[in-house]
Amino acid sequence: SSVFHWLWRGGRKTLKMARERSPALWLHPQTNVTHKMPVCHRILLLLWLLHFSSVHSDITDGNAEHLKREHSLIKPYQGVGTSPSSQWDFWGSTLVTSQYVRLTPDERSKQGSIWNTVPCYLKDWEMHVQFKIHGSGKKNLHGDGFAIWYTKDRLHTGTVFGSSANFLGLAMFIDTYPNDEAPDRSFPYISAMVNNGSLPYDHGKDGRSTELGGCSVEVRNKDHDTYLAIRYSKGRLTIMIDVDDRNDWKECIDFGGVRLPTGYYFGASAATGDLSDNHDIISMKMYQLMVEHTPEEDNQDWTKIEPSVSLLKSPKDNIDDPTGNFRSTPLTGWKVFLLLLCALLGIVVCAVVGAVVFQKRQERNKRFY
Repeated sequence: SSVFHWLWRGGRKTLKMARERSPALWLHPQTNVTHKMPVCHRILLLLWLLHFSSVHSDITDGNAEHLKREHSLIKPYQGVGTSPSSQWDFWGSTLVTSQYVRLTPDERSKQGSIWNTVPCYLKDWEMHVQFKIHGSGKKNLHGDGFAIWYTKDRLHTGTVFGSSANFLGLAMFIDTYPNDEAPDRSFPYISAMVNNGSLPYDHGKDGRSTELGGCSVEVRNKDHDTYLAIRYSKGRLTIMIDVDDRNDWKECIDFGGVRLPTGYYFGASAATGDLSDNHDIISMKMYQLMVEHTPEEDNQDWTKIEPSVSLLKSPKDNIDDPTGNFRSTPLTGWKVFLLLLCALLGIVVCAVVGAVVFQKRQERNKRFY
């Protein structure tokens, strides 16, 4: 554990630089270090590396080679505007400065959004969102939140954080105000929803009946940067957060069986009601993931895929679930590590028992000579 934290933290300056580096550099230490290690130490090191990769391979930080600038929103936002060559368009109360894109000011009854004008045809991708939510409101006296979208239509206004409730595609909600006021969930709350247009997002119930999963996290009025990472690869949706600016990503949502088409648009929107907040987008960076697909998948027309999720139960069945969650429970990094450790211990025990049994048989055979 101490070794892990020593390698992982390494100083605040190193972590800042690490945001723009590939994790492949972290997962492959210098080989000459292991030459002088005992075998048992090498085995433990291998187990630790397997655990490390299982936890942190979910996030592909800053490999600039795969940064897709046509889908990225980066300072000083030169591609934002209403001209035909602009790659981002905005609406409503959105204010674009040289340091941030403010979707809503800390004022009542505001709506704003910003949308990529270039449809995304990547099959596997990862979006990193740097954001900031801040305002003068105290506990539960602020709202409403913002959303990140990957949808068929863009700039469609509505009641869900400034956008349409009957959307086609994927939405991630950072909800800062509890409309339902249920005691089992704390806010701010991050959730995700896949929709084919048939199920509207229920804002009055905070989207409980249609969410894939979620987590509570404190993101308001932070003195440092806050980040959200959204990965979609081979039918798996993973959302991770870093709200402490330590490059320490924590899993929020991990759900398989998700089908999303290509050719949709990325965007962000926010809204305020009787309560308000500043909702700022600092950057949205899109990375292409290099993933191999089967020939059948490559030959498929991904633009014709209908947004869907393979669930053990329908989202409508989730209405009676008091927690509002029916997320899958895949093996986490620690579970994989413990399974590997148990397997190693089992092998060692079997080897010791086998050696003892073999030695006793040898001694017994000697008595007959």
